[in-house]
Amino acid sequence: MSVRPEKILALQFKYFGDAVLLTPALRALREQFPQSELHLLIPAELAPLFQHVPWLTRVWAMPRRRGSASLRETWPLLRALRRERFGRSVDFASNDRGAILSYFIGARHRLGWAERGGFFGRKYFYTDRVVPEQNPPHESARLAQLLSGWQIPLPRLLEPEIHADPALAAAAQKILPAERAVICHVASSQPKKEWPLAHWAKFHQLARAAGYRLAFTTARGEREAALMTELKNLAPDAVVLPQISDLPLFLAVLARAAVFVSGDTGPLHFAAGLGVPTISLFGPTSPARWAPVGERHRAFTGGVCGCDGNSAVCTASRHCLADISPEQVFDALLKAFGSK
Repeated sequence: MSVRPEKILALQFKYFGDAVLLTPALRALREQFPQSELHLLIPAELAPLFQHVPWLTRVWAMPRRRGSASLRETWPLLRALRRERFGRSVDFASNDRGAILSYFIGARHRLGWAERGGFFGRKYFYTDRVVPEQNPPHESARLAQLLSGWQIPLPRLLEPEIHADPALAAAAQKILPAERAVICHVASSQPKKEWPLAHWAKFHQLARAAGYRLAFTTARGEREAALMTELKNLAPDAVVLPQISDLPLFLAVLARAAVFVSGDTGPLHFAAGLGVPTISLFGPTSPARWAPVGERHRAFTGGVCGCDGNSAVCTASRHCLADISPEQVFDALLKAFGSK
């Protein structure tokens, strides 16, 4: 009689960059349970990040609107997940939404963080819980530490892993035809994480003079479009890529880059997960916790940040990221291409 393989469900209800940093923990699950089916439940807008990861059995996309939940939209998916009869589920965010979903999906073993907050009785929605460390290490290691609740050791590698859709390679080439281009991502959801535009313009001047092909990208939105307009005023010959609303296509474009340069943004982690060497610029956040891991990546830290940790914009008299000079970043670019 054949034995039905155990099914494991991982849940992550966070944001784009956080989701990519989950992949080392998912690999640890795969290595610990090589014969099991490994499923992933994430918000629908994040699903393209994982659709082409070869060692995931299935990616489930949950409809989500931030700040609200619709039982009418989620109930059919919940019923389908319950029918899978998962043996284990692990909720890497362990927020209210994840706890409720974990409970109603009904795995025999439900693992989550033992954190304060949330609705009364949330802790009873898990069968196994892990107390988080007071001083968390790199975010990928922190996420993987949750698996200690099942005696799973930290993964051997903390580098993220995602894959672009190979069917979009031709479309991506039309958007970014240059080979071995350097993609520079200017904007962030939090303006305080953005390198000054004057620095980008100077870096562009140094790189173009040395023969490198740069292409600038940004997030969608009016503010982001205005940033690119201002950049073009400072560097008229800068190549600005069109705003790409389709995440799978954006990933395919990033996969063509030889090097990716940006602040602490989701696309930084996309590029690292795609195997692209990165140069990252940190100020308000810690590179020890959030910078890409591995020898192909270089992180710079600005001056002491005087911003309020809860504010999205810089409130200091001098932006901490301004202390990272264009010359420093250009030198890192030379090293990334193997120059002396």
